[in-house]
Amino acid sequence: MPIAKVTSKGQITIPVSIRKHLHLQPGDAVDFFIDEGGTARMLPLSRKVSEVFGLLSRKGQKAFSVEEMNEKLQQQFRKQGK
Repeated sequence: MPIAKVTSKGQITIPVSIRKHLHLQPGDAVDFFIDEGGTARMLPLSRKVSEVFGLLSRKGQKAFSVEEMNEKLQQQFRKQGK
């Protein structure tokens, strides 16, 4: 399992194997959260259109505002990370 050290400024370098697995590129955003079991998780917020296309689409569903869509997308990404 890859290991990273925390600097005195609280920074870490994400190991290459993890960046490759998550398809992270310079400038990509990641989200950190603590799950119910107390485990810290990191999820990429940058996704390809093909990964999220149709994610929120449901027959007869009302249209969402941009703010509502952003919140729903973050919720779904967090669910996928568990």
